[in-house]
Amino acid sequence: MRMRAFRPVLATALLAVGCVSTTTLRPLASTPTTPAGTPLAQEHGVRLVANGAAWKGSPSHLGRIVTPVEIRLENQSGRPLRVAPEDFTLVGTSRFEYAALTLPQLSQENVSGVGGSGQAGEGVAEPIFVGRPPIWPGFGWGLGWFDPFYDPFYGPYAYGYAPEPLPTEDMVKAALPQGTLQPGGAVTGFLYFQNVSEREGQVTLRARLVDARTGEQFGTLDIPFQVQG
Repeated sequence: MRMRAFRPVLATALLAVGCVSTTTLRPLASTPTTPAGTPLAQEHGVRLVANGAAWKGSPSHLGRIVTPVEIRLENQSGRPLRVAPEDFTLVGTSRFEYAALTLPQLSQENVSGVGGSGQAGEGVAEPIFVGRPPIWPGFGWGLGWFDPFYDPFYGPYAYGYAPEPLPTEDMVKAALPQGTLQPGGAVTGFLYFQNVSEREGQVTLRARLVDARTGEQFGTLDIPFQVQG
């Protein structure tokens, strides 16, 4: 029943997909930055630098599917720092938290099915593909923008098709390494968050500082961004 409801808006949905812009995160005027203008936050000897408009790899329109953010962590805390996607979120003005996806989640699950809070995202486990959604005769389909059971994790390519699935080789190479950052160390890479798109006017990148040895959280770093599409 639910799939049939989408057939009358099929043409509108296709037009909407073709017009979706790439989402980037821009620093607020009040946000502290590096000399190069990249937003930063620091606490307890840990420095976080984050660029929400740095993605230049393949696919070029990655910001339509997920929200890529380049992260640099510098650890002068005297503690071993855990580096893991679950320690990072984007918190919207709606107070909804968009999770950072691991590479296995990107390759094995649809964005809409990871940690979803609404009916539309529950139990979905389909590959993510780069490109426009196809039309198969006899099959109903829908996009998150038109779903009456709207889930914030649905993006314009939730049921897309293309020759190259995510994550691409560029995404794998550029991903933020997971593990332990020892005192005096630094690490740089991308995190791929659930798509924010134009649902939020502003988001805050939140990083939990966790001691890799004890599991104790000893701080939190926040960097606010304006969402531009």
